[in-house]
Amino acid sequence: MIFHATTLQDAWLIDLEKRGDERGFFARTMCVEEFAARGMATRYVQQNMSCSAEKGTLRGMHFQRGEAAEAKLVRCLRGAIVDIIVDLRGASTTYLRHEAFMLDDDNQRQLYVPPGFAHAFQTLTPDVEVSYLVSSPYTPAAEGGLRYSDPLLGIRWPLTVSNISAKDAAWPLLERDAAPIFA
Repeated sequence: MIFHATTLQDAWLIDLEKRGDERGFFARTMCVEEFAARGMATRYVQQNMSCSAEKGTLRGMHFQRGEAAEAKLVRCLRGAIVDIIVDLRGASTTYLRHEAFMLDDDNQRQLYVPPGFAHAFQTLTPDVEVSYLVSSPYTPAAEGGLRYSDPLLGIRWPLTVSNISAKDAAWPLLERDAAPIFA
């Protein structure tokens, strides 16, 4: 794997290091030693998958609080997405900053989202499949989210949002002087 630092503290973009022949290729998508060397989560307890039929679908901005805070290793298996993460860790040098990443079935990149980040993606093509590993089991009582259109964040989504869940559309707006969600 080839690890690329992002502009956000502790988040990584990962390219596969492919070994190919006439059959196709082989590549590792996760390695405990290489992840640990970069301070990344090495224990994953769930693998989730989402399928989105419509171009412009938005899923997120999700996070879990406390002991249930989760790292994610995200990959787009079919189609294309823009994946956006927001650093919610008050002690971080990149607190409340966000960055966007293009993940698709052509570049086969992965995004490592550290605990303490909100995560969302928008589909850029129809019939998108996204798979991601998470380091903590889903805990409804620890669930939280940010409004995708929060003016404090100033995120510019590449497409008009054509499909979003009622829950994701209704997440609260951040308050400028509120305490950080993650200390």
